[in-house]
Amino acid sequence: MSVYDKYESVIGLEVHIQLLTKSKAYSSDSTEFGDLPNTNVSVITLGHPGTLPKANKKVLEFAVRLGIACNCNITRENQYARKNYFYPDLPKGYQITQDKTPICTGGYITIKAPPPPKGGHPGDTSSKIPPSGGGGASKRINLTRIHWEEDAGKSIHDQDPYDTLIDLNRAGVPLLEMVSEPEIASGEEAYKYLTEVRKLVRYLDICDGNMEEGNLRCDANISVRLKGVKTFGKRTEVKNMNSIRNVQKAIDHEIKRQIDLIKKGEIFEQETRGFDATTGTTFSLRSKEFAHDYRYFPEPDLQPVVVEQEYISEIKKTLPPLPDQLFKKYTREFGLSDYDAGVLTDTKEIALYFEKLTAGLTPTLFEGEGALSPKGRVGEGWYKAACNWVTGSVKSYLNENAVEIDKFPLTAEKLSELIKIVEEGKVSHSVASQKIFPALVLNPAKSPMKIAEELNLIQESNTGSLKEFAKQAIEKYPEKVAEYKSGKTGLIGLFMGEVMKLSKGKADPKIANQLVKEILDTSP
Repeated sequence: MSVYDKYESVIGLEVHIQLLTKSKAYSSDSTEFGDLPNTNVSVITLGHPGTLPKANKKVLEFAVRLGIACNCNITRENQYARKNYFYPDLPKGYQITQDKTPICTGGYITIKAPPPPKGGHPGDTSSKIPPSGGGGASKRINLTRIHWEEDAGKSIHDQDPYDTLIDLNRAGVPLLEMVSEPEIASGEEAYKYLTEVRKLVRYLDICDGNMEEGNLRCDANISVRLKGVKTFGKRTEVKNMNSIRNVQKAIDHEIKRQIDLIKKGEIFEQETRGFDATTGTTFSLRSKEFAHDYRYFPEPDLQPVVVEQEYISEIKKTLPPLPDQLFKKYTREFGLSDYDAGVLTDTKEIALYFEKLTAGLTPTLFEGEGALSPKGRVGEGWYKAACNWVTGSVKSYLNENAVEIDKFPLTAEKLSELIKIVEEGKVSHSVASQKIFPALVLNPAKSPMKIAEELNLIQESNTGSLKEFAKQAIEKYPEKVAEYKSGKTGLIGLFMGEVMKLSKGKADPKIANQLVKEILDTSP
């Protein structure tokens, strides 16, 4: 047993979510990314004497949207607070935030739990819940709070050999800070947690989740302790990580670093560290501040905001389907695999397209034998077929043409028509994907059936014609008939290949296969 196996890690994440508002949290300055440095500023952003902040209503709306999605409690009376610290890119010398009354408390994010390591799972402090689909267990990461605050500016150290440059365009941009309980057990779980958070804020249209531009940032609080010990170890906070993968790497490195120091008997203090992506190591920045270092006090220039239940109910009505809800729907109701459900819900746009597509898969759309399940609803096979088309042909088109689903020429209703004629056996899947789909993309106004007729692609399902083809195929290989009867049933593929040749690829495979078997089994 390795010495590392004797320890467990305790990790909490602070995720800063930059909101997609057009103006800043307390002024009308633009939040546009990429503008010339120090152009999106005003006397309010710069904290000039005599100026007063004015709260942005969208910040409240976005905070409530996120709180509802995370199953949080929404605070009724919200007070603003000043958090005092002196950084060169913080113009006012303080940040307007929340202290005693965060807008959201409680709630959780659900992740797919990795398999526990030998010797027990280090995340015993968190809640386990049943699988959300048909696969492995899920893990619930509880939240401490979500509160609003404003961002600082940006210090630039690599553009001048002598001086640090300051860009205040970002100062005052609204943020939501999501703080988790210390229930994350590894870098891998942190990766999964951040992936779910980014997916959620994109579904809610409150943040684009672009970590490279700093729109989603994460600070990781990490400590280690011997397994079985209840008290927390000395923690460090790792800041300024610009990708989810770097967060995982920083955590993995920091866990090992702390255990190595403990093994050597060295004492380390609570501190803030940075992460060097080129070396995969962390480095000391400063001693870690405590809450009293910030000298919080109520913001005198902004009145408290009261959130009524009616307002929360109205916001709830505007929420889109959320990824976890859709994942459960696709696995439990549609019978799809966890993998398929994960691919479909990875982006909101693909998920909503699939929602429209499956909404068209109704009993009235399909006629004929086998269209409905015994329960009178569309069978799971139809949903799997729809999934295969979206994850296959549709996503291939998007990747090859470097476009998003909103630029895809086929409506969900048009694609459902194509699925219909395939599943009803009027055309084969290979013909539909290789010939009809490309033609339909070029002529989206046409019906799939019309294209199939024009290209002479309708499958031959006339039993009399197919039976004649089957007889000719079997007569061509008399010696193989004997081998088939002696037990080599795999030879049916040979006869089917001949049937397809004779029918010029238009034979309905199901009917033809059945006829070939019948003739072989009844022949002398």
